[in-house]
Amino acid sequence: MDIRIQAVHFEPTEKLVDFIEKKVSKLGKFSDEIGKVEVSLKVVKPETAMNKEVAIRGAMPGKELYAQEVCNTFEEAIDKIMDSLTRQLSKYKEKQKNR
Repeated sequence: MDIRIQAVHFEPTEKLVDFIEKKVSKLGKFSDEIGKVEVSLKVVKPETAMNKEVAIRGAMPGKELYAQEVCNTFEEAIDKIMDSLTRQLSKYKEKQKNR
């Protein structure tokens, strides 16, 4: 799985990059069909709360996974997105079983 992290207008810390890679690599447990995952990090309005925006897009043959969250911290947003992506993957796998 190829994980690409893009931060808009800031440089992410090594700790944040490691956290993202650790969490996103867990998607491989659910499906080995995921080829590329793009993570986009953005600070919306620096002086307000709930200003960290994270979007994750995963590419699979015939299916694209996508989730986006805005939270107080990047870590919180990543956790919420991972819940959403695992639900999307489980629904996809159920549909494949029923075929």
